[in-house]
Amino acid sequence: MELDLKLTGCRAITMDPARPAAHTIGIWQGRIAGLDEQVAGLPAAETVDLGGAVVLPGFIDAHTHLAWNGRRTIDITGLASVALVLDRLADAPGTGWIEASGYDRRIMDRPLTATDLDRVSGGRPVYVADLSGHACVVNSVVLRQLPEITSDGWLTENEQLAARTLRLPYSLDEITAELQASARQVLSEGVTMCAEAGIGAGLIASSPLEAAAYQRARLPIRVQLMVSAHVLHDVAADPADGIPRAIDLGLHTGFGDDMLSLGAMKLWTDGGMIARTAALTEPYAGTDNSGQLAESEEFMRAAIVDGHHAGWQLAIHAIGDRAIDFTLDAVAEAQRQRPRADTRHRIEHCGLVRPDQLGRIAELGVVPVVQPTFLHAYGDDYSEIMGPGRAPWMYRGRSFLDHGITVAGSSDRPVADGAPLRAIEFMVRRRSTGGREVGPGEAVTVEEAIRAYTLGSAYACRKEDVLGSLTPGKLADLVVLGDDPRTSDAIAEIPVLATMVGGTLMPQRSS
Repeated sequence: MELDLKLTGCRAITMDPARPAAHTIGIWQGRIAGLDEQVAGLPAAETVDLGGAVVLPGFIDAHTHLAWNGRRTIDITGLASVALVLDRLADAPGTGWIEASGYDRRIMDRPLTATDLDRVSGGRPVYVADLSGHACVVNSVVLRQLPEITSDGWLTENEQLAARTLRLPYSLDEITAELQASARQVLSEGVTMCAEAGIGAGLIASSPLEAAAYQRARLPIRVQLMVSAHVLHDVAADPADGIPRAIDLGLHTGFGDDMLSLGAMKLWTDGGMIARTAALTEPYAGTDNSGQLAESEEFMRAAIVDGHHAGWQLAIHAIGDRAIDFTLDAVAEAQRQRPRADTRHRIEHCGLVRPDQLGRIAELGVVPVVQPTFLHAYGDDYSEIMGPGRAPWMYRGRSFLDHGITVAGSSDRPVADGAPLRAIEFMVRRRSTGGREVGPGEAVTVEEAIRAYTLGSAYACRKEDVLGSLTPGKLADLVVLGDDPRTSDAIAEIPVLATMVGGTLMPQRSS
């Protein structure tokens, strides 16, 4: 047997407890053929000496938004005054919609309004997306098409969705270009697989034909598509099947191959902390606002139960503790009606978890899919709006692990920095950009944090049999680093030297 590739001179952290370290990796037909002595005597078509570089399994981002991240809109990130925003939007190219992203109402000198946007729109519709993805500001041209909404231009949740729907759909060519741009970015950060968190309909969707763009794009990374629960519809199945709603042809989690597949069904139960719409049991500190559930409880419970009945793994967006209560109750009801083993239903974000909820999450086998970088970027703000009593409950790590709960790492890119090494550093240090400790008792070890972005995310995506560790027989996805995260004082700054997907080594482009 001749290997396709042999990597030598590496310091591999395999994430496989049966063989935690290796110095040589043999690759054949896109899979790991063996390690060290298992391949020492085998010839290879190509041998690459990595010169002592550290090798990890490829990072898996279990919740991200590739099309949204790659969208070419006017970037207003960090602009803190209305004057600066309007100056950036003035003379926007084109003749149709003016779209901007990165708006952060919390840092503005005053809130941006529809009247402000009218001054620079030239009669064109304007959509300014809040960086959270759960709100926007639109101008009067848009508001006139939404006569049932009374607003100064600031829209959240379902009102925002109504405005966004007026803009849709994006063309397949646009979406394909967005996906390709994002794929280049994530590869540069060592990410080899992404779970796209919601296509086809809903807050983040781009087109009802969105899956076709992923087929067309032929991305160099693996992608698992979460289908929005909004595309479930009544089906005339045999009553004995017990499936009242599904997507066409009865497709559900697991359809596809190792490069492009259907993952979980995406559902929303509340909003977000940035927009102050995450549903809490107690109000945000200093206010009487407790956020909001995304839809009626009856509507959301039916979607969860029907999705479960149809064979889907469920990925349920729930950030606030009230939304998590609802989600756990609905998942328990779905399991009571139709028990299914190893469903691995997920809570996307799982942002504010009370101590009494930890046991229920463990009991139901639910997988929290967390975004640690949220607290790195926004931890100062989140700590203030939660108050000292609840701040330690945010985006937990140690408490999940101590309850035997598998933790999956993700980014929710572009809401926050998508680099896994940045998230791993936060999970270990628990410090925000402002230097604030955010729930220091939730800190985990470096290896536990790496596990969240490798085996943990692979488990959440039902791919742990082929991804997540450098184990013979698994797909040859890996990342080559310039330093060892276990001993580095600046994990986020470690250079990513190369990324491999399916045995193809892709060196990083020089800047």
